[in-house]
Amino acid sequence: MAVPRPDPVLKAQSLPELLGLRARHTPASPALRYFEENHWTEKSFADLHRCALFNALFLADLFHGRHTPERAAILMGRRPQWTEVFFGACWAGTAVPVDPQLPEDEILHILRDSEASVLYAESEYVHLVLQCSDSLPSLKHVIITAAEVVHPPRGAAGPQLHRYESVVQRPRRESIVPPPSPSPETPAAIIYTSGTTGRPHGVLLTHSNLVANVKSCLAAARILPGDHFLLVLPLHHSFALTANLLAPIAAGVPVSMVRSLRTVAEDMRQLHPTILLTVPLMLYKMKDRAVHQIRRSPLARILSLLPGGSRLVGIRLRRSLGGRLRMIVVGGAACDARVLRWFRRHGIPVIEGYGLTEAGPVLTLNPPERPRPGSAGRAVPGVEIQIQDPGPDGVGEIIARGPNVSPGYHNDPEATSATFRNGWLFTGDLGRLDADGFLFITGRRKNLIVTPEGKNINPEEIESHLLRSPYIAEALALASSQDERPRAETLSVIVVPDMEALDALAEKRRRPLSDQEIQALLRDEVRRLSSHLPAYKRPRRVKVRYEPFEKTTTGKIKRFLYF
Repeated sequence: MAVPRPDPVLKAQSLPELLGLRARHTPASPALRYFEENHWTEKSFADLHRCALFNALFLADLFHGRHTPERAAILMGRRPQWTEVFFGACWAGTAVPVDPQLPEDEILHILRDSEASVLYAESEYVHLVLQCSDSLPSLKHVIITAAEVVHPPRGAAGPQLHRYESVVQRPRRESIVPPPSPSPETPAAIIYTSGTTGRPHGVLLTHSNLVANVKSCLAAARILPGDHFLLVLPLHHSFALTANLLAPIAAGVPVSMVRSLRTVAEDMRQLHPTILLTVPLMLYKMKDRAVHQIRRSPLARILSLLPGGSRLVGIRLRRSLGGRLRMIVVGGAACDARVLRWFRRHGIPVIEGYGLTEAGPVLTLNPPERPRPGSAGRAVPGVEIQIQDPGPDGVGEIIARGPNVSPGYHNDPEATSATFRNGWLFTGDLGRLDADGFLFITGRRKNLIVTPEGKNINPEEIESHLLRSPYIAEALALASSQDERPRAETLSVIVVPDMEALDALAEKRRRPLSDQEIQALLRDEVRRLSSHLPAYKRPRRVKVRYEPFEKTTTGKIKRFLYF
């Protein structure tokens, strides 16, 4: 994000130093906006730094005398305290963000695997931890961040409970000596990936990893002095943490936290953001909601049919999104090109990027002024991208290196040695680079289907073709070798119908569609959309599923559940 002159904040070598420099240079400017006590309120950079300092002092007291950085887990939703705690935790030790939406057994797995000695949690999760304290031997302290009073079970010998108010409302002193700034190579965070193929890994990210990635983001895209970010994504997601929180803080522009996913549209109208970061699933819902409103409005329907109608509809669309939105950045998964074109046609550019938690996470970003449709953009400054062992079509495994790349996984040397080799991150993703350095992602190496004839099929390629149907909401391509007749077919797909589109079709036909008709329609759609593909890439068996696939909290299908 191009900065017109050298910013002293970008000299920081650790996250606490980055926040401290920002608070020193623009102390009164708003860092966070959030809804509290029935109105929108602000927290300045100076206040955010003060709260982070008090958290760091509190944790330093708890960690006193430890030779290695202790770990503090954060089990909270999207709220301003999350940011204060994160900076305090990585100042005094290592932060471990935990997804509150995970099943209880996965939450406990992360607390055990990370060996967190301190947990910041809302009261609803404190009960879970106290009930299972016997299985969490490392956990010694729990800080309750909600107002509700929590009483430990009678006779319990579990972790000591603290109130968050006692952490941030410390007695005033004549002088406060802050903890020393951590070294650049100290782990700032352990972020657990939302595994689509099984148990998540804990990714170690050092201060130098995250600071380097923040600087790369600021160099790759344009942040203007009047910009205003909207935070919709959960902060345990590395994309949200680095690009939607740390980068705006470094740039000195505010971040507004939505009240909930249900209030996003209303919050945008009230807050007037200029930049939104999201994942494809949320973007699709935004488009569907906008299309639904256009269909409901006779005036909007008429406007959309007139010459220049897209521009007029776009004006109404931008007004419904707060009136100032100039850019949407989407990451976390591949995005449907049709949706990108729809937003651009209505005057809202959507910029795709690519990354992995293991890279802090941003590796590539499309240039905002001239994005290349279908690509994930170019490598951000400081990052090098190569294609390992490319085939005749130029497709091979994407590998990357740079100061943002993680040193490895926590407690998993085997996975570390397999993924991080000779300074390179082996992403496991397949793709190709064009002559201008734009990256095109074709699939996931682990998901690759190899036919009995030795042909390679990227299931994501098949799925993206099928999702062009208005009647298919979700698709999953599978190797037919797991069917009863393994060599009789090469590829199967499971499709989930778009019930809203089918309802519209039934209304047009003036009668309900039978299950048999729906099945036949979807099979015809699969045949139609795959007819131009090579024969070995055409699905031979189609199964219709009426329930959505189970997904991670970032919207990716948990493939391992369906094999």
